[in-house]
Amino acid sequence: MSIFAISDLHLSFGVEKPMNVFGKIWDNYEDKIKENWIKKVKENDTVIIPGDISWGMTLNETKKDFSFINSLPGKKLIMKGNHDYYFSTKTKLDKFFKENNFDTLNVLYNNAYDVEDYIICGTRGWGKIDGNSADLTRKIIRREEIRLKISLEEAKKIQEYYNNKNITKKIIVAMHFPPFTGKFEEILNEYNVYKCIYGHLHGYGHSMIKEGKIKDVIYIMVSCDYTNFDLIRLD
Repeated sequence: MSIFAISDLHLSFGVEKPMNVFGKIWDNYEDKIKENWIKKVKENDTVIIPGDISWGMTLNETKKDFSFINSLPGKKLIMKGNHDYYFSTKTKLDKFFKENNFDTLNVLYNNAYDVEDYIICGTRGWGKIDGNSADLTRKIIRREEIRLKISLEEAKKIQEYYNNKNITKKIIVAMHFPPFTGKFEEILNEYNVYKCIYGHLHGYGHSMIKEGKIKDVIYIMVSCDYTNFDLIRLD
């Protein structure tokens, strides 16, 4: 059983939002994702999708997008991105998944999941601080730092349970935004995080990507247009 990640699917089966307006790389991207997914992922595997999943503004508009994801192999852990406007609360999303029999989907939000040799947690994060909205941005970043700590505290409880059984589990953090603003890096190191995956960046934004080991954390970029619409194995 393996753990994979792919971010920023930007699906729009339920609304009119063609992604190839952002470049030919997005031509038939849904087919590319499906083909790569089926090649790699087995039913008992886990796939983390850290945000910007659907262009649907309401849950009803996302139904075809989540149906597409649910039909693919594996268990999925989904997170909120900056374009996931349908995402109001975890409770509402859980209810929506249950009502539509989307039984392979689970929400990662102020919690943590015990998966094989790893514990998966995370939060959306936020972008860089600049412009007239700097004060608001700082407030959002502080809030996201708190949410990351809440998730990591849940991971720590799971980790301590296994430590008492002499079993070691490493922590993987998923974020939508790059974790290089605020105190996110400091928090990741404080909790001895093994890997941190993130997305959000597209096109010219790829020039701002940081990957590899920084201090003790391995950073991996998983936006689908960066990975050529392929899934990245994390374990």
